[in-house]
Amino acid sequence: MKPAVSLFACRAGWLIGLVVFAALPVLAQEGESSPADSPTGWLFRWLNFAIVFGAIAYFAVKKGGPYFRAHADEISRRIAEGARAREAAEQQRKEIQAKLAGIDQEVAAMRAEAKRDAEAEAQRLRALAREEAQKIETAAQAEIAAAERAARLELKSLGARLAIERAEALLRTELTPKAETALFESFVRDLERSPN
Repeated sequence: MKPAVSLFACRAGWLIGLVVFAALPVLAQEGESSPADSPTGWLFRWLNFAIVFGAIAYFAVKKGGPYFRAHADEISRRIAEGARAREAAEQQRKEIQAKLAGIDQEVAAMRAEAKRDAEAEAQRLRALAREEAQKIETAAQAEIAAAERAARLELKSLGARLAIERAEALLRTELTPKAETALFESFVRDLERSPN
C-alpha cells in the first residue's frame, strides 16, 4: 500500500507544480494597478486558487485514488508474479545443474556398461567361432575318412581288375593247346580221386 501513497503524492506534487506554473504569467503581469492587485483581489485569487486546488485534490483522491490503488495493486501483483517466476527459474536452474553434475558419472557408467557388453559379445562370438570351427573340422575329418575309404575301395577294385587283366594276359601267352590239355587231364584226375 505504501507504493500507491508515494505514487499519489508524486503525482499530486506534479499537478500543484503545473498549476503554479500556469498561474505565473498572470501573477507576473506588469502594468497598472487593477482591482485585482488590491488586497481583496489577492484574497480572491488565493481563494480561487484554493477552490481550484481543492477540486483537483478532491477528484484526485476520490476519483483517482481507486485508479491509483488498482494500478498499484496490479503492479504489486506483477512484481509477485515476477518473483514467483524468478524462483521457479532458479529452481529449474538448480535442477539442471544437479543433472549436469551427475552427467559425467552417467556417461562413465554408460561407457563401462558398453565396454562390458562389447567384451561379452566378443567372447560370445569367439565361442561361437570355436564351435563352428570344431564342427567344420569334424565334418572335414569325416569327409576325409570317407574319401580315404572310397579311395581304398577304388584302389582295391583297380588292383583286382589289373590283376585279373594281367592274369588273363599271362594265361593267354602261357596257355597253349598243349598246356591246356595237360591242365584238363590234371583236373579230371583230381576229380576221379575225389570221393564225390
